[in-house]
Amino acid sequence: MTLNDDFHVFDTTLRDGAQREGINLTVADKLTIARHLDDFGVGFIEGGWPGANPRDTEFFARAADELEFRNAKLVAFGATRRAGGEAATDAQLAALVASGAPVVTLVAKSHDRHVELALRTTLDENLAMVADSVRFLRSQGRRVFIDCEHFFDGYKANRDYALAVVRTAHEAGADVVVLCDTNGGMLPAGVTAIVAEVLKETGARLGIHAQDDTGCAVANTLAAVDAGATHVQCTANGYGERVGNANLFPVTAALELKHDRRVLPEGSLREMTRISHAIAEVVNLTPSTHQPYVGVSAFAHKAGLHASAIKVDPDLYQHTDPALVGNSMRMLVSDMAGRASVELKAKELGYDLSTDRDTIGRIVATVKERENVGYTYEAADASFELLLRDEVNGNHRRFFELESWRTISEQRADGSQANEATVKLHVQGERIIATGEGNGPVNAPDMALRAALARFYPQIAAMELVDYKVRILEGQHGTTSRTRVLITTSDGKDEWATVGVGENVIAASWQALDDAYTYGLIQAGLEP
Repeated sequence: MTLNDDFHVFDTTLRDGAQREGINLTVADKLTIARHLDDFGVGFIEGGWPGANPRDTEFFARAADELEFRNAKLVAFGATRRAGGEAATDAQLAALVASGAPVVTLVAKSHDRHVELALRTTLDENLAMVADSVRFLRSQGRRVFIDCEHFFDGYKANRDYALAVVRTAHEAGADVVVLCDTNGGMLPAGVTAIVAEVLKETGARLGIHAQDDTGCAVANTLAAVDAGATHVQCTANGYGERVGNANLFPVTAALELKHDRRVLPEGSLREMTRISHAIAEVVNLTPSTHQPYVGVSAFAHKAGLHASAIKVDPDLYQHTDPALVGNSMRMLVSDMAGRASVELKAKELGYDLSTDRDTIGRIVATVKERENVGYTYEAADASFELLLRDEVNGNHRRFFELESWRTISEQRADGSQANEATVKLHVQGERIIATGEGNGPVNAPDMALRAALARFYPQIAAMELVDYKVRILEGQHGTTSRTRVLITTSDGKDEWATVGVGENVIAASWQALDDAYTYGLIQAGLEP
């Protein structure tokens, strides 16, 4: 039995989620994700289809030695026996038993046309395949769930036969019969009606597996729960074939926070944002910034009207406390910002400006003026904090003063390129001239700046540019349009973003680099 066997949170990231375009998991990746999912507290983790491919077979073999779950049970996925065969001698079922997984999910056809056209067998034989397979696996000590593929479409086409598949699986000993919206075409009202009818007609314990082709997978999953389903199948971050599956994180958050239903171990929900981002890193996909609950923008506020209300009470513009899901509220500063936005953002950064209306006014005016010519501070917190420091302190203090910079990009006859930059700076009373070579016209000034500062500020060595974005801003000057550069820098522990705007990419990059290293040195405990 699971930690909470009256309600199942079943994750299929390692199988169904891995079918997303762009995801290609190694066995090591799958083991890592499984550990994250267990940490989150899901009850069941579907690891793949042993025997179907070498990778999944190896995963189950290694899982037996390398995974020690605290909350989850490992699930093997497979199909019912072949038409005309016997369960006891079926190679696929034998591989499921050999996997060692205590739980098995079998996919079964529940749409009459799929039985006849895909399986090329009779409707009666398909029912026998379901019953025989469930009984065999139960005889081998396995707990069995049945995934009724294309159930909702099959129910609409042949209600009696779809119900017969559910009854057959239930009577043969399947613990849960999962109704699958395989093509993802259902809407919540239809899911509610059909799940309620199936529950009434069969008495089976029901689950839901929803694809997101209509954008309703989470809503359909919750609708099924409202109708009596007690088993939800999801994937982390909604990964899955085509547009994806029901997203594990909004589903569990909604059940716990909106339905007041405990489906995870105590405290697990607060790990949600961390787990979501950790799994995104493993699959090598950038975390969705606008994902409900766990996205970095999920509790970000930009409009001045919102900020004014949040200043009074955050609940006025937030549906839940972000801390409950391990996230945090952020204030965005842009040309839409008002005084309240700046005051709250300053407080977030450690500055109390609640009684300093003049400073707030100057900051608001400066932000609006700069954003009008192309700057963006909502994506560059570090540059905004430097602006804030300058206004609060009444001066523009930096660790170095630029005298000039120059870059040379050379295209050679053999097709190779050379990029060189020279910077002239004043640092701690000394005039420094440094040269750097790089693999591009922006990398070269970066190397020159590092060379100039290394002797004075060795902390620079720990800083690394980890992301670089360029955008040509709208204008009327063609190739002379203004350029905006956003740079993300890391010191191995934290990351920060800075912005620069100029007549060309190098000028804009220099501004962003200046802010990046200035902010990094302040973070390292130095004062300019």
